[in-house]
Amino acid sequence: MARVYSSTTLAETHSWRYSLFLVLMLLLSCCESFTTKNERVVKRTQPKDTGYMPCDEIYVVSEGETLHTIGEKCGDPYIVEENPHIHHPDDVFPGLVIKITPFKNK
Repeated sequence: MARVYSSTTLAETHSWRYSLFLVLMLLLSCCESFTTKNERVVKRTQPKDTGYMPCDEIYVVSEGETLHTIGEKCGDPYIVEENPHIHHPDDVFPGLVIKITPFKNK
């Protein structure tokens, strides 16, 4: 016969699973990605006229940044449209993760 669980028991089980998942994600985000010395040299010597942008596809907002400054820095004037979790341009705070899609004006 199947067990019947109360909603409290199910909620506690799921909260523990999500807590463990979040701890794992935090631990993984703290680890530095390993790159070889050759990869670092290639990144530093890459010319700017190839469309190379200083931002990754996933960008974490730092303190004092606005969507306008991030858009100028990364070449993405459409940050709000690409990130549905940002409802208003003033909803930017340190630690916010946003998607960057560089805009190429050709």
